[in-house]
Amino acid sequence: MKETEVLSADDLARSLTRIAHEIIEGNPSPEKIAVVGIHTRGAFLARRLVAVLEELSGTAVSLGEVDISFYRDDLSVRSPDAQPVVHATKLDFPIEDKTVVLVDDVLYTGRTVRAAIDAMFDYGRPSRVQLAVLCDRGHRELPIRPDYVGKNLPTSSGERVSVLLEETDGRDGVNLVSPVEVVE
Repeated sequence: MKETEVLSADDLARSLTRIAHEIIEGNPSPEKIAVVGIHTRGAFLARRLVAVLEELSGTAVSLGEVDISFYRDDLSVRSPDAQPVVHATKLDFPIEDKTVVLVDDVLYTGRTVRAAIDAMFDYGRPSRVQLAVLCDRGHRELPIRPDYVGKNLPTSSGERVSVLLEETDGRDGVNLVSPVEVVE
């Protein structure tokens, strides 16, 4: 496998700051914004995004986490040893009358976002749902489009986007992982 860095730690931080500015520009009432991260890396990115939003707006922003394990549509096709790890969903605030910004690390087929929306709607009905992703790699299977994107990464289906975060990996960055072609 060949890894190519596509976002450094500084690039990742700048992307989150830019996304925060765009969220504030698109939502004139920051007190009505709630940020909900999709486990696992989306939850860490959501925490960082809330810190930037609060710094920029001077307003407290609600923060939540959603686990999609039981909302996935691919559980029956996964092998028994590839089952998802279940995390807690934490939505400790009413989501009604809020603009909920769902946060994930990589947008690919759209199935994770669909599952997150289903999970979130079990807790209430927000006035709006927006989507913020660090990387959009294309290859959508569902009609889902992000409102805020850190970096568009056109990829082939054989490539993988690896998001590294300090909280889970000891450092920040995004790498594109490509299969190495064997030349004979």
